[in-house]
Amino acid sequence: MTEEGRETQEVEEVQESQEIQDVQDVPEVEDVRDVPEAQGSDVQAPDEQRPDVSEPAEPPEGFEATVESVIEAVLFASDEPLTEARLADIVEASAKQVREHVESLNAKYQANNNAFRIEQIAGGYQMLTLSPYNYWLKKLLRARSDNKLSPAALETLAIVAYKQPIMRADIEAIRGVAVGEVIRSLSYKGMVKIVGRAEVLGRPMLYGTTKRFLEVFGLNTLKDLPKIEELKKPAS
Repeated sequence: MTEEGRETQEVEEVQESQEIQDVQDVPEVEDVRDVPEAQGSDVQAPDEQRPDVSEPAEPPEGFEATVESVIEAVLFASDEPLTEARLADIVEASAKQVREHVESLNAKYQANNNAFRIEQIAGGYQMLTLSPYNYWLKKLLRARSDNKLSPAALETLAIVAYKQPIMRADIEAIRGVAVGEVIRSLSYKGMVKIVGRAEVLGRPMLYGTTKRFLEVFGLNTLKDLPKIEELKKPAS
């Protein structure tokens, strides 16, 4: 191998190593609730980012809700424990009524063999899944973790989605870097699969997206992908 060939091979190996690191070291998305508010700032968020603090709309006409069903709906939607006083204020009932309805709901859940109960946590009530279901919940959390994609993987996946069926060489020509490890990672995550072989010298493999890809991105079919024209930045 010539000196020039060795240098080219070394560059490709460094690029592929970096892409592997990109896939493995995807940072966790920070919860915006953990970011402290700026003190003394007069800057206001855009209207679309401001929380809706207006009075809640009245229930639809003809809809009837019981105190018990409202408690259930509120606890189901809450991601943190709610104190007895807070629940009583929301459902407009007494603390005693809240306790009675929570007991009634738990009795119904047990009778129906439901997988959850309303538990007392940190001085409040919260709807929690029963511990025997941890085995399956851990599999769910592991699947969510496996679906995290690095910027390099997202770029590659976008190319495959819009250009499929497509050869690896064409993906690399568009991205300008080697994508072997990225494609293997996407295949492992169930996002990309081999859909055939190209009718060219060497019969290289063709790649396309999977049903899992549609599920993760909330698409019914590939026709639901945004049009390329819609993704173009407007002229400044």
